[in-house]
Amino acid sequence: MDVMTEQELLDRQIRAIIFDCDGTLADTMPPHFLAWRETLGRHGMELDEDRFYALGGWPTDKIIELLANERGLSVDVAAVALEKENEFEVILHEVTAIDHVVGIARRYAGKMPLAVATGGVRRICEKILEHVGILKLFDHIVTADDVERHKPNPDVFLEAARRLNIAPENCLVYEDTDPGVEAAKRAGMHWIDVRTFYMPRRITPVTNTV
Repeated sequence: MDVMTEQELLDRQIRAIIFDCDGTLADTMPPHFLAWRETLGRHGMELDEDRFYALGGWPTDKIIELLANERGLSVDVAAVALEKENEFEVILHEVTAIDHVVGIARRYAGKMPLAVATGGVRRICEKILEHVGILKLFDHIVTADDVERHKPNPDVFLEAARRLNIAPENCLVYEDTDPGVEAAKRAGMHWIDVRTFYMPRRITPVTNTV
């Protein structure tokens, strides 16, 4: 969390709130990991759960490029990315809201500008938000499709602030990954790390390596 408490920030400095989607507004991470495991296994690649979390905020296609390059494989990145997202959609019904963060969005909707800024693709992000009943709360949704550089670069957050017409220093970001928090810092925004009060369910045991 930033040096101020959440309520101090909301009361004193913040003019807009920007939310990550996966792992921040909705607990999508276990279904995403299962979708990754199923998809990559069909293409001779793998991604353990620790590394999956370490790569949080990376767009799907960039993760596939990384893993394929590491194994010296030639794959149709766009096709594998679509396959993975389709696999996730099959189990999207397992996604649940992260109540505290969703509560913040509901409380401030209509009272200050709100945006979602995600490393995911628009189609999946909108389906997640619709599934947990909050799609209509947000003034703008900025996705990996809207910027060239992705988290930990600040571009997605800066684009969200631009669309909201709010200075970065007056924005509060909710995030759940190291790349996402770093992106918020680089954007010059205040930030709250969701992991300080919520951790997603693990599929595999925790290990000491990433």
